[in-house]
Amino acid sequence: MTKIGFNNDLYIQLQSQNIRDRIKKFEGKLYLEFGGKLFDDYHAARVLPGFAPDVKVRMLTELADRAEIVIVLNASDIEANKRRADLGITYDADCMRLIDAFRGIGLYVGSVVMTQYRGQRAADRFAERLQTLGIRVYRHYPIPNYPTDIELIVSDEGFGKNDYIETERELVIITAPGPGSGKMATCLSQLYHEHKRGISAGYSKFETFPIWNLPLSHPVNIAYEAATADLDDVNMIDSFHLDAYGKMAVNYNRDVEIFPVLRAMMTRIYGSCPYKSPTDMGVNMAGCAIFDDEAVCNAARQEIVRRYYKVRCQRANGLGSDAEVLKIELLMNKVGVTTADRPCVAPALAVAERTGAPSTAIELPNGTVVTGKTSSLLGSASAALMNALKTLADIPDEINLISSNVIEPIQQLKVGHMGAHNPRMHIDELLIALSICAVNDPVAARAMTALDLLRGSEAHSTVILSGDDMGVFRKLGIELTCEPVYQSKKLYHK
Repeated sequence: MTKIGFNNDLYIQLQSQNIRDRIKKFEGKLYLEFGGKLFDDYHAARVLPGFAPDVKVRMLTELADRAEIVIVLNASDIEANKRRADLGITYDADCMRLIDAFRGIGLYVGSVVMTQYRGQRAADRFAERLQTLGIRVYRHYPIPNYPTDIELIVSDEGFGKNDYIETERELVIITAPGPGSGKMATCLSQLYHEHKRGISAGYSKFETFPIWNLPLSHPVNIAYEAATADLDDVNMIDSFHLDAYGKMAVNYNRDVEIFPVLRAMMTRIYGSCPYKSPTDMGVNMAGCAIFDDEAVCNAARQEIVRRYYKVRCQRANGLGSDAEVLKIELLMNKVGVTTADRPCVAPALAVAERTGAPSTAIELPNGTVVTGKTSSLLGSASAALMNALKTLADIPDEINLISSNVIEPIQQLKVGHMGAHNPRMHIDELLIALSICAVNDPVAARAMTALDLLRGSEAHSTVILSGDDMGVFRKLGIELTCEPVYQSKKLYHK
């Protein structure tokens, strides 16, 4: 069972106050760069048990009357049809999703900014769509030799060529669907334009990881390195902070490397820089809300193992790189963890070895592990999920929740009429069949009520599951890992 180690309510209180204090410091307008995910920060929730995935948004709702949202999109990412790996949707689609989500909780979305704009046709089409829907769109352009040519960057031919973003409130949240969007450059461009207009404005950064007041070798910070293995981020001691204050603080390489440039830009705009270190720029208080260090360490170690399986599966699909796999292997060695430390792995492998077919194991929130094997009716993931529901609802194993008389017509529909090659029921099909049976069968109904109890479970499959099955596991709140092999030798896998 995962122990709670993070005080979510305390975090909201501390974080909201710290942002208010930073707004007051600049006595005007604060451009706050938001790193990571605002609505669904599941990485933070996994490594800081007790952290709510939507805590950042909940914190912002306390500042709703003072804040507006600006969403930043790299025009090249729109052109390349770039997708969020966790949701499987394109960045432009995620932009629309974010606007709806922000509005749904009462936050004001002021505009969308397209950075690195070079006249990309896909970006123009998306801008037209946004404008038709009443959303203001601004364009920021590439600057030659960014970020080294300070003279050019901080001039009318650099930031000055960018559209000035019209904002209305004192706290401007700069966020994006993913990394590499140009959030920091957008903030700095606005500082330049505000200064030319005689408006007092400041910049700050809200990045949850790495956590600056945890040790460099802390598993939570190392888990962040594992999560960003594809970006080649490296945690490091903030040497500027050490020199200025004589205190250790952890930051990551990109912020430390860019700080001299950022300091030079702010000095050129304002005459001086308000910050002595990259850590000074941040407002993150996550480290102050940890109350059980052992709990968060254990959770972070498990996350590193999950990341290891993820990158190995990506390699099996011809994506990612061997360097990413090697990096996470090194991080696993650094924190002293192996795949054997993931409790659901060994039971799944044992069933697969015994049956000679794919198998799945689910570790329930109370620590109980159930398994599922491949049969003529069900895939192993579906079987494991069914067994998990029986266990949680205290239903004897010998009871069939769904009759073969129900499953077989579904299989005939799939294969005979819909062109499917695999007759076994996927998880979504299984749950639909179970919900239908629950109308007249009180035992099936009892199993359905146990669905919410699955949240927080861990699962492992001995083969890479279909995208449909992975999606259902994610929606049910089950953290899934897979062995990096496919059941078939096909090149295309749904």
